[in-house]
Amino acid sequence: MKQHLLLLQDVEALGKKGEIVTAKPGYVRNYLLPRGLAIIASPNTLRKQESLRAERAKQAVIDRKESEELAIQIEGISLETRVKVDPEGHMYGSVSAGDIAQLFQEKGLPVEKKSVLVNKPIKETGTHKISLKLKEGVSATCQLMIIPEGVAHVGIEAVTAPLPVEEKKEEEQPE
Repeated sequence: MKQHLLLLQDVEALGKKGEIVTAKPGYVRNYLLPRGLAIIASPNTLRKQESLRAERAKQAVIDRKESEELAIQIEGISLETRVKVDPEGHMYGSVSAGDIAQLFQEKGLPVEKKSVLVNKPIKETGTHKISLKLKEGVSATCQLMIIPEGVAHVGIEAVTAPLPVEEKKEEEQPE
């Protein structure tokens, strides 16, 4: 039986601060209540709901402004990462959302792993378009260049050109 709760903080995939939501008892007992993210909805707690909604509205304005400023900075960035490749040009490993978030943090931009929208890890060298979803639904995109180690020239043509592969010589057959 699901329980009705008043959220004290935003909980991803459940709701925003000040909302009344329902959740399964195990999730409530083991996650929401111990972390102070929610309280059981009762007539007394419902009075608190309006003040929480007002706080949430103020925070939403601040978060949106910060996200829009961050999106402007992100739009102008081109990230680069170097990866190891085998002789045929295939990557060892991959570049994941966590790796991309780390690249942003190295540039001084506070981007979290959950904000990077990459369905599956990237396993190909070259230039990739990365989408991000920041707080309050603000979206941004940037370029990610995955460069094989050992390539001296950093440019689009160096990244997108295939690595040389030894060709097998066809044996001459007598006619």
